Amino acid sequence: MAPSQGMLLCLGSLLLTAGGVMSLLMGLPWHSTPLFGAGLFLAFVGGGLLVVGLRMAMKNLQAAVPGHSLLHPRTGTRFSPQQALALQRRLDRIRREMSEDSVSRRAEPETPLPSTPPPWTMEPPPSYDTVMKSQERSDQLLPVPP
Repeated sequence: MAPSQGMLLCLGSLLLTAGGVMSLLMGLPWHSTPLFGAGLFLAFVGGGLLVVGLRMAMKNLQAAVPGHSLLHPRTGTRFSPQQALALQRRLDRIRREMSEDSVSRRAEPETPLPSTPPPWTMEPPPSYDTVMKSQERSDQLLPVPP
């Protein structure tokens, strides 16, 4: 922050505070109307100086950088427009190649399933009657709740 910005911010906040205190405490309507007006004037001047100082500080903080932030190195220097354009073209070409690779991978047909299923190696499931009889036996063995 430049010294002039710091001075404007300090002076603005000081005048704003002094004017507010003067207009609220010492310039109450039953005390003195001129002190109230002077305090109000100081508060407005201090507020104006504070706004000007903040605007100057914000102008210096803004980095008006055209293009994308990734196209500029972290050292604070910028690429020339030709370098940025070449870099952008290279990134676009890489993206196109990557998207073509992903499309070609998806287009490959998967191996088809065989037309006949593999031979059954497990024993067949029990019949319905067998399952029902075993279930009836298990129900008879369980105690009936009262």
